Amino acid sequence: MQSLLRLNRMNKALHPVLPAALSLALALGFATPAFAVSDDDAYMTGYVSAILERELKLDREQFRVKARDGSVTVVLTEADPILQSRIEAALSTLAGVQVVKLAAKEAIAPSEGSRRERVYSFLGLKADSEPFPEGELFLPLIADPKQAQFFIAAGRLDGPTADTTLGVVGFGETFGFHRLEGKNPGDGLQIGISGALFAQFNLEAPSTDLVNADYTIGLPITYRHAPWSARLRLYHQSSHLGDEFLLRVQPERVNLSFESLELLLSYEWPEWRGYFGGEYFLHRDPTDLDRAGLHGGLEYRGTGKVLGSGRLIGGLDIKSWEEHGWSPDASLKAGLEFGTPRPGNRRLRIMGEYYQGHSPYGQFYRDEITYYGLGMYFGF
Repeated sequence: MQSLLRLNRMNKALHPVLPAALSLALALGFATPAFAVSDDDAYMTGYVSAILERELKLDREQFRVKARDGSVTVVLTEADPILQSRIEAALSTLAGVQVVKLAAKEAIAPSEGSRRERVYSFLGLKADSEPFPEGELFLPLIADPKQAQFFIAAGRLDGPTADTTLGVVGFGETFGFHRLEGKNPGDGLQIGISGALFAQFNLEAPSTDLVNADYTIGLPITYRHAPWSARLRLYHQSSHLGDEFLLRVQPERVNLSFESLELLLSYEWPEWRGYFGGEYFLHRDPTDLDRAGLHGGLEYRGTGKVLGSGRLIGGLDIKSWEEHGWSPDASLKAGLEFGTPRPGNRRLRIMGEYYQGHSPYGQFYRDEITYYGLGMYFGF
């Protein structure tokens, strides 16, 4: 019954903002039907495009490439039987290519007449759309304690009211609804939904008490163009204390709940990434909670092999809230990643963790804590 009441409160909180966010996404053109491509398809699309440009000396405006499940389609701006024969000969010997299809139409590039086409051209987008895309255009943050993902961690918590061994778990994911493809492979504009649960357990309590659980749900709109990416996210969070913790400790209850608008901008180098932005509470409970916050960080994703197939990975995430007089809260995580580095595919991370600052856990946001431990993170 309590779970149903919690879900009902979350639904009421999000009800005024969900239609607006969905309307924004539809206005940007997400309703165009298309087909989904896998990472292998995206790689083949880029590989074939490179062959046409470098070996056949074609201009990027002369063709469009689509690859799916070993079938490659090349669409030319105009019919040219000689050129089509050269393309077919160049692609027929490629490994992984089973079928080559050639077609032609009068113009690939959209006209400059409409406002939507001018916006697409400015953002580096095409009119092609991909429903239910795999992965994310804005890479998930490595060290953010509130990144939606699956993980389990344990460590030592030192705080103003208790020093204990804490178990921390998270269950969450981001699901893409629609993506407008970019002119270059990997670029685009995407809308999705993200949801997560973050829970903390006192491992030294007699019944391993659930201390707190934070529930989040949001609508992220993400964008990528070359090394630049961005995430605009409208999201809701509500926090709830565990029953056993309430009965044993009997703390003063604070009903922390808010809806927030967040914007993050990111720039990537070959192995490094920096990001910066902030957020603003549109609605909050308690009502005297200051609204603004800043958010930034630096990440490293190594490409060299360590311990067989592992890669070095690490991140420093810093948040600063108006509520705390802009005092910085720092989260540092570093370790090894196994499996594919791409979001939306299987991977495992084992990382040491350190946190210093105001607690990111529910109603304890006023408490200054120190936490250090070890975590395992799972990507799907």
